[in-house]
Amino acid sequence: MPTYQYRCAKCGEVFEHIEHVAEHETARLRCPKCASEAVQHQPTQFFAKTSKKS
Repeated sequence: MPTYQYRCAKCGEVFEHIEHVAEHETARLRCPKCASEAVQHQPTQFFAKTSKKS
């Protein structure tokens, strides 16, 4: 499952949350520091690793 990064609009805390892709749009998260629901998804880089050799 992917790990998404979020930032709290109230206190600025940046945190990660592991969730299924289907849950991403409907997830109702709270900031772990201040419990605010004003969290925003922060786009992050990712990489894909395959076992197939070139």
